[in-house]
Parts: sequence; C-alpha cells; structure tokens
Amino acid sequence: MLDILTRAGCFVAIIALGHILRRTGFFGPETFGLLSKIVMKITLPAALLASAAGKPIDASLLTISLLGLGGGVLYMGLGWLLQRKGSKQQQAYFIQNLPGYNIGTFALPFTQSFLGPVGVLTTSIFDLGNAFICFGGSFSIARAVKEGGKADFRRVLKAPLTSLPFLTHALMVFLNLNHLTPPKAIISFAEIVGGANAFLAMLMIGVGLNLSADRSKLGAMAKILSVRFGVAAVLALCYYYLLPFDLEVRQALVILAFSPIGSTVPVYTAELGEDVGLSSATNSAAIVISIVIIVTLLTVML
Repeated sequence: MLDILTRAGCFVAIIALGHILRRTGFFGPETFGLLSKIVMKITLPAALLASAAGKPIDASLLTISLLGLGGGVLYMGLGWLLQRKGSKQQQAYFIQNLPGYNIGTFALPFTQSFLGPVGVLTTSIFDLGNAFICFGGSFSIARAVKEGGKADFRRVLKAPLTSLPFLTHALMVFLNLNHLTPPKAIISFAEIVGGANAFLAMLMIGVGLNLSADRSKLGAMAKILSVRFGVAAVLALCYYYLLPFDLEVRQALVILAFSPIGSTVPVYTAELGEDVGLSSATNSAAIVISIVIIVTLLTVML
C-alpha cells in the first residue's frame, strides 16, 4: 500500500508542480497547448506502442469498446433528461459537458503505472469506443438539439481517424489480435519516448487546471459533477462485480469509470457557443475529484 500511495503521491505532486509553475509565471499561456501537442502526438502514442507491443489479447475483450461508447451515450441521455424542461441551450450544454472520458492524458498514466500491460490494453480497447463520443459525437448531438437540426454522424465517424492516439490504439489491438509485433528497434525507441508520457501528461493537467467559476453558475457545475460521479460509482460496481473478465481487466475498468470528463469538452463547448469558462472549471474540478477517488480505489484494490 505504501508503494501505491507513494507513486500516486508523485502523480499529484507533478500536477501541483505544473499548476504552481503556471501561477508563478514560469509557464506562459501557450505552454498548455505545446504540452498537449507533445503528449497527444508523441509521448502518448509511443507509450501505447511500448506498453502493448507483443501482448496477447483475447478477442472477447473487444466488447470493452462498447463500454466506452455506451457510457458516453448514457451520459448524453442523462444530460438531456436533466434539462428536459430547460432551454435548448441548457440541454445542449449538459449533453456536451456530461459525457466523454479523459483517457490518454489522465487514465492511461494510472493504468500504465499501476496495472501494467493488461491495464494498457484494456484502456486502449475502452478508448476505441470513447473516441467517437469525445471527438465529435456529443458535440454533433448537442448542436442538433440546440439548433433543432440533424446530427452530423459523418463527422462522428471521421473525427477519430484524425486522432493519432486513436489510430495507435486501433493499430496495437489489430497487431495483438493477429500475434504480430513491431520491430525491436521501434519498440526500444517507443519505450524511451513513452517513458516521459506520465510525467508530461500530469504536468499538462497541472498547467491547465482552472478551478475559478462564476458563483452564480456553481449550481450547474455541482449538478454535472454529482451526476457524473454518482453514475460512475454504479458503473464501477457493475464492471467489477458483474463482468466476466480477469481481475486486472475489471480493476482497469473501475479506474476508467472514474476518469474525469474528456479534455476536448471545453473546446467543443466553445464551438457550440456555450459557456466555455464554466466548462473548463467543471473539467478541472472533475480532475481533482477523480484523483482523490482513483488513488483511494487503488489502495483498496491492489
């Protein structure tokens, strides 16, 4: 338990370091975008390749992708129900800001560090479904509700194909299902580059952390967070006790269930023309809550 708490404490310390460095002016406004590009386009794909290369995978695990997709659909439905008597703008905001899991820059460092290759593979497969929600799915539905039009499902299907982490997920799942392994030189290179992913991802979260919000809007934030983590608790219990997978897979799914709201949500909220400041604050608060819950669960499960 001490080892788990120590490693988890290091993650929290790196997040705190990033936040302090931004607040003191060491990092400028452009730093978050730069770190995000490095993580999403370099260290994260490398970490996925290095951790999952050559690991056998049971085809039955592909059903886990439906959990990532289904969780997003469930949260979108709840977002609409919560605001069914509200305005179209309120409905659209909740549909956009409840679903989506922050996998690559949050959950993966935890599953990679604490659950190893099995955790990485489970995370990769889960994120295949989650990507369709995070990269345009919830936005298309939210915009259709707000404008009274039809959802652009072509965008939903095409958007993940522009995401390097999604393509890496898909490639590694394909290779492992077919018992193929990348050349050793590529794996060695990926191990060196991917070794920086956990540090940079946590540092990036700290740099982007923003907990300030208009007090008059705290009610909407509280409603989103309470529903998000209340449902996550139910899903986590179902994943752990009801699914017919090995223990390590179920442990990874519990962590994934409590992942914070997707990092792309504020971006799409801005594109939707809604309150991006509130969205960013809610996103940051979800990260803090997720850290507390996941660290606690890791000490119990491992």
